[in-house]
Amino acid sequence: MSTHEGKQPVQEAKCCGVVEEAAMRSRERREKRKRKPMPWILLKLTVVVTAGIIAYAFYVYIGRLCVPLIRRDSGAIGGRATGIGFLVVFCVLGLMMIWAYEKIVFTSPGLAKEHVQKSPPPEVNNAVPSWWDSTRDLAGTPYQYVPPPDANGAAPASAGLHGHSGPAPPRDVNYDDNAGMLDAIPPVTEARTAQPNGSGKPLPSAPNGSSPRAQLPMMYTRKPSATPLLRPEHRYCYKDGFLKPPRAHHCRACGTCVLRYDHHCPWIGQCVGARNHKFFVIFLEWTWLFCVWTFATLTANVIRSGTRGDDIDPEMIVIIVLSGLFAFFTAALLGTHVNLIVHNQTTVETMNSQRMKEREKGVLARMHAWYEFGAKRRTRKQWDEEWGRIGCEGNLWWLGSYRANWEAVMGHHVWEWFLPIGRSPLDGLSYPENPRFDAEGRWRPRSEWLPELR
Repeated sequence: MSTHEGKQPVQEAKCCGVVEEAAMRSRERREKRKRKPMPWILLKLTVVVTAGIIAYAFYVYIGRLCVPLIRRDSGAIGGRATGIGFLVVFCVLGLMMIWAYEKIVFTSPGLAKEHVQKSPPPEVNNAVPSWWDSTRDLAGTPYQYVPPPDANGAAPASAGLHGHSGPAPPRDVNYDDNAGMLDAIPPVTEARTAQPNGSGKPLPSAPNGSSPRAQLPMMYTRKPSATPLLRPEHRYCYKDGFLKPPRAHHCRACGTCVLRYDHHCPWIGQCVGARNHKFFVIFLEWTWLFCVWTFATLTANVIRSGTRGDDIDPEMIVIIVLSGLFAFFTAALLGTHVNLIVHNQTTVETMNSQRMKEREKGVLARMHAWYEFGAKRRTRKQWDEEWGRIGCEGNLWWLGSYRANWEAVMGHHVWEWFLPIGRSPLDGLSYPENPRFDAEGRWRPRSEWLPELR
């Protein structure tokens, strides 16, 4: 009996070891799959699907709507002139869309490996990844608490602009500073709570018995990230083994670093980057017009046929649904990318601005009651006067105006904004830097700007 009891713990230990080993091997296999790019056939499969949808739309619109109108069939809802007009407009919009699609599919976004050489990793001292924009891990809090003046009216000295007062970043966080197909910014593995006063202590009581809320608007100032984005340790790609050009990121789906990486688009089978972002926007323009025209004319035809008691063509219903969905989808994408371009940002870069704006909303909610809209607006204006606007003056790649940002990507001539010809103005290797930032890519307050920029 005692011998049996002595063997049982040994067997349990062996079983636990086998389970742990199997789990470790499973994690290793998942990591290897993540490092591998997607197979070429999967990358290009949606291109074939898209071509099939376009061909089917042409068949239904021309064969089921335009041809009966031109032949003056008995069930047609219009005459020959209507059919010819519909056909001409549909073909012009469709051919422009196909031309733009061909251009974006066959134009490379620009690959970093074609322009830079392999190099050893730079020496890193207490490096923090550029996406780790934590309120505790970086220099102080993003909205730094400034104690009120003492009785003599002298304000206490505050920490320097880029002084590190918070604790070091956690050592056990496995981060990846490169972007993937759908997770451009890797998820943070542990929750972090901002400490508004930087020390975790309660805010000091307001003098003369007034409420702390009334004192808060003067107690906080914006504290941008102190991460030096232009340093080599924040630009090195450990997967490709070289120093990436500015604004380049690693795409997990393509398995390489892309110049001025915006996102990986499965509909074109590749990434949107420096050298094809312009053509991606042009493709969205013509696709939206094509879908709106198709949706409107087919819907009008179906409604009129229904009121006359004629049979409704089910294939027209299919194209109406598809064109409506794609019109909504492309309109949302077009609006998003126009906004990105006029701010000279990519989808990856704008996430940092969005996180800072979200934190700003949280701080304003603690400073003012929910109904104090005017006070929130004045506080935000005060921060903007001290630092500049988030996403504009606070954007490392801001060129000074919306027009300059737009022309840097889309070109200087109006016809370049709509015709998929020529090349992108961007080479993807170098970009003018905002002089409101220091040499290492950190946002400076307005008091440190050049006089002509203040």
